[in-house]
Amino acid sequence: MDNKDKKHEHENTQAVINRLSRAIGHLQSVKKMVEDGRECSEVLIQIAAVKSAVNNIGKIILQDHIKHCVVDAALTGDEKVLEDLSYAIDKFMK
Repeated sequence: MDNKDKKHEHENTQAVINRLSRAIGHLQSVKKMVEDGRECSEVLIQIAAVKSAVNNIGKIILQDHIKHCVVDAALTGDEKVLEDLSYAIDKFMK
């Protein structure tokens, strides 16, 4: 089984799911604002809020990953997990 087939559940899985649901709802509200012709500045402020929420979700996932997967990989010598983490952080930070 490769890493993509593994189910990752951590202590914050439900919190991440809840935050994702809120971010999705918020983004749907922003879409409605655009459809309704709301002021661009209002829309941009709400987009900034959605971006911040998504970034915070990413931070939680990253912290969970480090606490669990990376610690386990360090103990077992699994360098692939560390390489994958480096790649993911590079993509997340762009």
